[in-house]
Amino acid sequence: MAKQSSVRQLAAQTVTQVVQGESLSSVMPALQEKLSKKDQPLLAELCYGTLRHYHRLSAWLKFLTEKPLKDKEQDIHNLILVGLYQLFYTRIPPHAAIGETVQATRSMGKPWARGLVNGVLRNAERRFDELDELAKRSPVCNYSHPKWLINAIKRAWPEDYQAILASNNQPPPMTLRINQQQITPGRYLKKLFDQCLVAKPSVIAPQAITLSRPQPVDQLPGFQAGMVSVQDESAQLAAALIPAKVGDRILDACCAPGGKTCHLLDLHPGICVDALDSDSKRLERVAANLQRLHLEANILCGDASTPDSWWNGRQYDHILLDAPCSATGVIRRHPDIKLLRKPEDITSLAQLQEKILHAVWPLLKPGGTLLYATCSVMPEENHLQIERFVTTTTDARLVPIAGQWGYDTGFGKQLFPTAGSTDDASGQPTSGDGFFYSLMIKTES
Repeated sequence: MAKQSSVRQLAAQTVTQVVQGESLSSVMPALQEKLSKKDQPLLAELCYGTLRHYHRLSAWLKFLTEKPLKDKEQDIHNLILVGLYQLFYTRIPPHAAIGETVQATRSMGKPWARGLVNGVLRNAERRFDELDELAKRSPVCNYSHPKWLINAIKRAWPEDYQAILASNNQPPPMTLRINQQQITPGRYLKKLFDQCLVAKPSVIAPQAITLSRPQPVDQLPGFQAGMVSVQDESAQLAAALIPAKVGDRILDACCAPGGKTCHLLDLHPGICVDALDSDSKRLERVAANLQRLHLEANILCGDASTPDSWWNGRQYDHILLDAPCSATGVIRRHPDIKLLRKPEDITSLAQLQEKILHAVWPLLKPGGTLLYATCSVMPEENHLQIERFVTTTTDARLVPIAGQWGYDTGFGKQLFPTAGSTDDASGQPTSGDGFFYSLMIKTES
């Protein structure tokens, strides 16, 4: 009979697979199925938390051991990181955190590591003051980001980089988008209150409500009926920035998983949306979201950089280009980005964005608008990209974006990830992810 997998074993396995180059979202679902429903939230907590603090935990482990573990023992290395995370970032009692983590060596088939794991974790518990001091001396350990990413964000935003890095290490809030075709935000807040769920309205996104603590979607009033969806408040700004009217045709390029597509249709009844993405699997999620919300869009599978393969020749009134990007604005939701992203990715992504921008611009009618959006904080992908585009594209003109939010770069607005605190640029209390928006109009000439 096969040994039953333990939560700590599966957490270590997940971290190892991410370190080897797989995304957390692709690894987690299959491993969660090996556990009972009651243990799945703990696995998620251990995986997300260990990856969120991976660089600090790794520095601590290096400090605590005389020599690093061999490459073939990375699973034990990562098991110890899972143990350290439990000790210093959860409410799990130390004796339980250490005991369960040590026990995982048996289910992993590596009983030889029992003494090592036990010794390192008990040593860490005794020497926390030294570990804390180590964090203050090393930027990588202190900010728990790779050195190249710390330097890149510091260069880009010297006055805000510390707040950005700190926010990246916080668990993200759960924000809802209210379906205004069914209910007002005020009435939905009352429904939440009746179920003893605490929430507050957004100050920047009219349909957004942020919960005080995350909840399973099946416990949200009216979720299955399409009354509400889960969407970050910064992401909710996209649909509101497009000046659509009844009868307009809109291209939502790179649309998956469909949150902005659905919001467009909810906010602007009577429009026609072509929802385009190159990933057929992710388009299934778009279709599912549309179905739950009782909305309709024309789903297209195609590459935005090569319109000839899918475009019917009719120009659009508006284009939403949610461009592929480094996702450096949503690290708190996807902590594996800190391990998966490489410095050279920024350059290659900026080149792809430029290619897509030039490819879809001819699809826009004269007088139409294109909203360029990313969930990045990198200038090369954002305002520098747009500056280059409007400088070299004679019929492209910037449209100022109104609203007391974000930092005005001169070529669009940049939002930084915040942990429910005050946005340094605008002075407004927000809890959204890091996003960039730039609105352009195609001149008649």
